[in-house]
Amino acid sequence: MIADDHQMIRTGLTMLLEAEEGFSVVAEAGDIPTTMRKVLGYRPRVLVLDLSMPGEPSLPAIPRILESSPETSIVVLTMQNDPAFARDALRAGALGYVLKEAADSELVQAVRLAAQGRTYLAPELGARLAAEQPKPARAPDELSAREAEVLRLIALGHTNRDVARALGLSVRTVESHRARIQQKTGRTSRADLVAYAHEHNLLD
Repeated sequence: MIADDHQMIRTGLTMLLEAEEGFSVVAEAGDIPTTMRKVLGYRPRVLVLDLSMPGEPSLPAIPRILESSPETSIVVLTMQNDPAFARDALRAGALGYVLKEAADSELVQAVRLAAQGRTYLAPELGARLAAEQPKPARAPDELSAREAEVLRLIALGHTNRDVARALGLSVRTVESHRARIQQKTGRTSRADLVAYAHEHNLLD
């Protein structure tokens, strides 16, 4: 489902997504009340949600949308390139955050990942969030400080290769850290790891 207040954008996004095998746009909306009503009626697997629509704001509506349709994953599509907006959207429950300027190259991947319960964050925002965030003062008891840092970067949407580059490690070492993190926390999917990072304030 696509929620954006511009018909032209909705039409363009529909064409972009339906060109992909297995994708079908089941509904559209131009404001939050209509979005809420149609999400409840259609129960889409993924909702592509504009962050700036007239009337009721989108960000506070994300938890309500998810509560009304828990099987729906949300990908925010926006012109807002401030990392704070991305952080707030992910904390509210969105699984994806894509900038409109990069929609042609990133939206399909973000929707695919969200449909699998996985997170996608616009790469430039992920890097800026990582740069802004201080290292956690204290790692969760079961994780080492290095494992907590690896988890934080993973939760911000970085790939194993990105994490390796950021921390000066080999990809194999990052994979080993990730395996130990999953074993120690009992969390295996990216969505579960993101939730764990939020629970332990690793992204604050």
